[in-house]
Amino acid sequence: MALRELASLEKYLGLKKPNKFSTQGDKKVPVMQNNNAPPLVGLVTIACHLVKEAKRPELLGDSAEGRAVVQQWLEYRVTKLDSHAKEDIKSILKDLNLYLQDKVYLAGNQLTLSDVLMYYGMHSIILDLTVQEKEQCVNVTRWFDHIQHQPGVRHHLPPVVVLRNRLYTSRHH
Repeated sequence: MALRELASLEKYLGLKKPNKFSTQGDKKVPVMQNNNAPPLVGLVTIACHLVKEAKRPELLGDSAEGRAVVQQWLEYRVTKLDSHAKEDIKSILKDLNLYLQDKVYLAGNQLTLSDVLMYYGMHSIILDLTVQEKEQCVNVTRWFDHIQHQPGVRHHLPPVVVLRNRLYTSRHH
């Protein structure tokens, strides 16, 4: 999956010459061959390198604090989301839903690399949610729908239908 994500990120960033990616180990950690330099290892390391190669520093955060928040979410993606067990999904959704309560993006007021990589990581989870489960994490589904509609982000992934209106208005029936 990480290789497809990196290829999609390259397209999103407008990088014309595709890089050579492979994986290593049981966990299929992505590796990027880097001309004469040593290979780059790891999703976040490679993704940050691609952003710098594309000369899009705003995707890494627009201030010291913004860059720290982007790094925090990139770390969350790799440590918590990528290695989650099925029983962790509810707590991940609950935490993310609470965090996104008053936010449009994960870090700051614009799309960053953390939004793109978290979107890629959350796609299969959101895809598997029932309508009722999506309603229970309305902030996550709002954020997810917003990110999937950003030009060029979705590439290799099918769109996820997110209902904009609540089906169940109240308990006064």
